Formats: sequence, structure tokens, C-alpha cells
Amino acid sequence: MAMLKLKPTCKDYLWGGEKLRTDFGIESDLNPLAEAWVLSCHKDGPSTIVNGPHAGQTLADYIAAQGRGILGTNCERFEDFPILTKFIDAKGNLSIQVHPSNEYALEHEGQYGKTEMWYILDCEPNAFLYYGFDHGISREEFERHIQDNTLTEVLNAAPVHKGDVFFIPAGTLHAICQGIVIAEIQQNSNVTYRVYDYGRVGADGKPRALHIPQALAVTELQPPKNYDFGGHLAQCDYFTVDAYTNDFKGTAGPESFVSLLVVDGEGEVSCGGETLPVKKGDSIFLPANSGDFAVTGTLQTLCTRV
Repeated sequence: MAMLKLKPTCKDYLWGGEKLRTDFGIESDLNPLAEAWVLSCHKDGPSTIVNGPHAGQTLADYIAAQGRGILGTNCERFEDFPILTKFIDAKGNLSIQVHPSNEYALEHEGQYGKTEMWYILDCEPNAFLYYGFDHGISREEFERHIQDNTLTEVLNAAPVHKGDVFFIPAGTLHAICQGIVIAEIQQNSNVTYRVYDYGRVGADGKPRALHIPQALAVTELQPPKNYDFGGHLAQCDYFTVDAYTNDFKGTAGPESFVSLLVVDGEGEVSCGGETLPVKKGDSIFLPANSGDFAVTGTLQTLCTRV
């Protein structure tokens, strides 16, 4: 089995900055550089293989050619590649938004909903993000605060620090605020319902679309829950994420592929007699049944399985 190094598709959303290029080595001419989809089979931004005999092929096309068996037995229950991983640089505030459940999204959008997790890679002093409500409210109160532009008064403003983790199930109202860089591991979906966008206009000069009826239908109107993932950064039906510092070993067995995302430092990944140099910002895909692998060096790595 091959170790695949991936090049991301990037996005130039208006709230983005420069740190993905300057701090994470993401190669893109986009300005601003808001997101890098570092592990993606989504039609809106597929990742591309850059090493070996499959260089130039998208990850989605590679999987189609090799067969879904390379995703592992845990992925058999999913129609599509189950996850999408991004770097996000929020120089400005993202919209206050919510993602629907699978049931709602499949019925209304023709794709899956989105549960996600955030790992804080960098942040400015006193940075915070919005994560659910600070107390339970009614749907009528929610709608009134939207109409009155007072929604932030009832949101849970959570201070952030490097290394913090937030797990965001579908239905959780949230927003990454300015001065934060994150790694996001999420369901393979691009469905977002904006509730409040600070009155901004898009590249076309028009106010960016809001999705109030949809948000009213899918938002959980409670404070966020506390989660215990038993030593993992996050774990749900769609992904299990762990963080490692410096050297570690693992196995890409029959159950799942392994995604390795280097979020700091540099080193090497070895598997099946092959060794790849890696550095901050690199994304490596190991197919299921690749066997034992080793990561060595002075680096920090996020390891994701299904």
C-alpha cells in the first residue's frame, strides 16, 4: 500500500488571513487564504496526491480506482468518504452558524449533515469563539434575538488557548472568532446555515445569504454538553482523533484508513519500507491494511481514524 501525501484545495473566504501560507507552508495564490482542505474527497474541494505513481490524481479518483476496501471495514456503512479535514485561519470573525443533522440535510440538501471538532493551533491573546448558548432558550426567544441583532447576548463565549479542543455535534450554534487558527475534522459535508454575518457583503457586493428558517429548524437551544472521550481528542460515529508529540507508532489495520496531519515541527513517516519527510502543514493518507507505521521527529501530529 502507498503512503499518499496530499495537496489541499484552498478557499479565499473574506474572513481569512495569511497564516496558512506563512506559518503552515500551504502553497496557494489565494488572498485572503481562509481554508485549506487537507483531506477531502468532497466535490467542492478535493485533495490531490503529490507523490509517487499516482501524483496528480485526486484522492477521490484514487479511491474509486483502488476500490472502497482501502477505506476499511468501518467505512462500509458510509456511502461516501466519511470525513473532511481543514486548516482554518480566521483573521476575521466567521458567521454565527449551525450545521444540520444527517436526517435534515439528506432530506433538504441531498448530502449529509455535519458533526465536527476543532483543535486550536494558534490564537491571539484574549481570543474566544461562540459555542452554543449560555443558557437554554425557547425557539421564540432565539428568533427574536436574531431579528433584534442581539444574538451574541445569549451565546456562550468560550475563551481559547493553543491546544484546546471543541466537539461540535450537528445542531450546535457556533462561530470561530477573529485571531484563531484551527484544525477541523468534520463529516464530509459542506452544508452551513448562517444565522448572523455582521452585515458583511460578499465578493459580488451583495449581503451574504442567511438561512434563518433552516437554522430555526435544526438548532439545539441549550448550552454545550461536557464530553469525555476516554483519552481521545474526540470520538464519534464518523471519526476518532488523537494527538501525538514527537515519536509514535501505530497500525493502519483492516478497520480504517489513517490520516496523519502534521500541525507543528518536522520529521518522517515510515510504512511498508517507504519513508516520507514531513513538516508542519503536511497531510498523509495511509490506506487500510497498510500495516505498521512510525512517525519520528520533533513534531506534533493529529491522527484520525474512522
